[in-house]
Amino acid sequence: MILDERMLTYINSLDSGNTPFLEELEQEALDNRIPIIRKDMQTFLKMFLAMRKPKRILEVGTAVGFSALLMCEYGEPDVQITTIENYEKRIPVARDNFVRAGREKQIKLLQGDAQDILKELEGPFDFIFMDAAKGQYIFFFPELLRLLEDGGVLITDNVLQDGDIIESHFAVERRNRTIYKRMREYLYTLTHHEQLVTSVLPVGDGITISVKTGKRNVMQ
Repeated sequence: MILDERMLTYINSLDSGNTPFLEELEQEALDNRIPIIRKDMQTFLKMFLAMRKPKRILEVGTAVGFSALLMCEYGEPDVQITTIENYEKRIPVARDNFVRAGREKQIKLLQGDAQDILKELEGPFDFIFMDAAKGQYIFFFPELLRLLEDGGVLITDNVLQDGDIIESHFAVERRNRTIYKRMREYLYTLTHHEQLVTSVLPVGDGITISVKTGKRNVMQ
């Protein structure tokens, strides 16, 4: 927990909610212990979509399709989303959810390892949302940067690891140390890359917002 529990509860109580279908889908995911974006992240994403109005979105990590459908619902009417998922059991569920929501023509689901698929994709995308295997973020990054247009935004979810990111390497459970090391490397890369301006925010389990400037940042 990054924010105080009481403060987070209060912030989430102010949320106006989603469409009935998204509310139902969220509850189904929670009941089945399928990870989806947290309530405060949903609110943030809706605000971002209203502000930036992206038209071509790439998502890495589909799960059951909740975040893709939220972006479709609260994005521009003609938004097109490409989403990548590698977990075979969730792919038919996601496809079914896209059909149930009537969004199958706007959302293209690609099945397979994102590291392979990203190399075959052609950009540019004006918004990339990354919410996949946390230990793979640093390996996805070069292709994401290639695919992101100048002025485009990359948002990465779950970067603070429930607060573990600030702990000593030895204080982190042994099974999580590889992810911990790679995430710290990823965060350093985002915040020091010459083509990006990045902010790290304590939303949900921590997010980064990176804007591709399209030019060398002489301050870094």
